[in-house]
Amino acid sequence: MPELPEVETVCRTLNQLVAGKTITDVTVSLPRIIRKPAEPEMFAAALAGRTIHSVERRGKFIRIVLDDLILVSHLRMEGRYGVYKQDEPVETHTHVVFHFTDGTELRYKDVRQFGTMDLFKPGEEWTLPPLNKLGLEPLDETFTLESLRQTLSKRSTKLKPLLLDQAYVVGLGNIYVDEALFQAQLHPERTADSLKAAEWSRLYDAIRDTLGRAVEAGGSSIKSYVNGQGEMGMFQHSLLAYGRGGEPCRVCGAMIEKFVLGGRGTHICPKCQPKPKGSAAKKAVKQARPKGVSPKIH
Repeated sequence: MPELPEVETVCRTLNQLVAGKTITDVTVSLPRIIRKPAEPEMFAAALAGRTIHSVERRGKFIRIVLDDLILVSHLRMEGRYGVYKQDEPVETHTHVVFHFTDGTELRYKDVRQFGTMDLFKPGEEWTLPPLNKLGLEPLDETFTLESLRQTLSKRSTKLKPLLLDQAYVVGLGNIYVDEALFQAQLHPERTADSLKAAEWSRLYDAIRDTLGRAVEAGGSSIKSYVNGQGEMGMFQHSLLAYGRGGEPCRVCGAMIEKFVLGGRGTHICPKCQPKPKGSAAKKAVKQARPKGVSPKIH
């Protein structure tokens, strides 16, 4: 699933490609993508003649601002947007097409078919699902060390599932939680209420730094993610923990371990991220190092 850096990159790209364009018509070939209004015909009729003014992000949601409507879209697992000329072939699994007056089209493709689109009156989107219960925005100026501590510090929940919960901090998914916790030198099974002041500071800095660098790199293309221009992200080449199970830690040389926590594959360095004492965690699935091969520090 695209996380904050990927969705931010998509929004920035689409803002360059479609802001200022006017919709003539909308074709919906998979009605269940459209949730509000429930009838695809009403969705298409409401957008006809509207101009897109900006494309913004809230958490992992795309917020498209039109004349007097707000379109809120979620890419879910593999949804993607792309801008094409109207005479270009339409790819398989393209479910929604926004036709513009200049002869171009914004197409939404979704192999898994889990994506969603909702239309709201301006301002209404903040009071109703899916945006009304979202947590802190990590790249916003309102996201401070103190706001992070106030939101999480009294909870006895383990750090990884807590940081994945969009009701507390938005935009973080499996990739960037693993990376931020590695950078902060915190084990994902530590509970929020066990962190000391210095650890909160490290976690805050790690979240901001990891997401900031990922946005600059255009996100991580682990599976099928590309931006609105069909370009891959590059941050996957900078990952230090996620996806590196069985490889040597680039900081200390210990073997990166992978195990399941809260149903999610989790990657840690056992030396850089010491396990909390008394943990009843499931045993890590360690990938053995070949005989005679010493870990290298990169």
